[in-house]
Amino acid sequence: MTTPIVPTLDHIRRAYAATSQVTQLTPLLKSRPLAQMTGAARVFVKPESLQWAGSFKVRGAYWRLKQLSPREMARGVVAYSSGNFAQGLAAAGQALGVAVTIVMPFDVPAAKRDATTGYGARVVLTDHGERPREEVAAERAREISKEEDLALLHPFDDADIVAGQAGAGLEALDQLAAKGAKADIVLCAVGGGGLIGGVSLAFHYLSPETQVIAVEPEGFNGMGTSLAKGAIETMPLASPSICDGLMARKPGEAPFAAVSAAGVRGVAVNDASVRRAMKIAFERLKLVLEPSGAATLAALLDGGLDLADKTVLVIATGGNVSLNDYMRHLADA
Repeated sequence: MTTPIVPTLDHIRRAYAATSQVTQLTPLLKSRPLAQMTGAARVFVKPESLQWAGSFKVRGAYWRLKQLSPREMARGVVAYSSGNFAQGLAAAGQALGVAVTIVMPFDVPAAKRDATTGYGARVVLTDHGERPREEVAAERAREISKEEDLALLHPFDDADIVAGQAGAGLEALDQLAAKGAKADIVLCAVGGGGLIGGVSLAFHYLSPETQVIAVEPEGFNGMGTSLAKGAIETMPLASPSICDGLMARKPGEAPFAAVSAAGVRGVAVNDASVRRAMKIAFERLKLVLEPSGAATLAALLDGGLDLADKTVLVIATGGNVSLNDYMRHLADA
């Protein structure tokens, strides 16, 4: 087995130089109410929910597509995704003129499926039965890649995806510096780990004193478990979380190598905490967050972290949620 590549500072800066030309500069919001509620000195929220396609995913997707050969670009790509990477890759493909096929589990939120087709991608649905849905979707993506001679892309286990997602961290570092601030703690959500791989490297290289914390749903905390054991662990099958975008059962090798190099540790949150965080995001920040996007805010508010007198950065990763689902979650909060 080959050792995964850990992107260098030069690599993530080159990726950001390219992706920043086509992505939104998402804001950095300072929240006094959140600081008062948690005992932190300052709390900053970076809402990647306001990014193109509704999440950070377009950053890594765009950079990954830029690495394709001319032939691969002409043929097109295929990937599997439960939603946000699908939209990010579809949007990036639309921008670069690359045909995109996405394999999605049949039970992904309709809003994410419809948005993916809205960016011009072809969507193929899979029925996973009792098997892990990512496993079934990944198998079908591999089959389509062979049948149609399409480049097969992984949604998170790819050093270039990690490098592209690092732009969110580089951007936040610049924004914090402009406000005369430096983060003591960064809360970053984890599905397969592409985002936290990149964000943790950005802070590792440029603010090594900052502690990056991986936030995952209970039952799907493969990154935290793997970090604690020092090797990649696969979580047993668990009841679904409302954080549908964070239900990977284990982290990717490339992201795990990156977070291991950066000294990340993990925490897990439950669905009730996530619903409460969605409600507070709406009431106090005027942000609409999907459950996966609110997981980091849930970790901030849970009371399980020592935040006293700390400056905390919360990365709110996405806002792709239907109105009906959103209202249902708020009603249950």
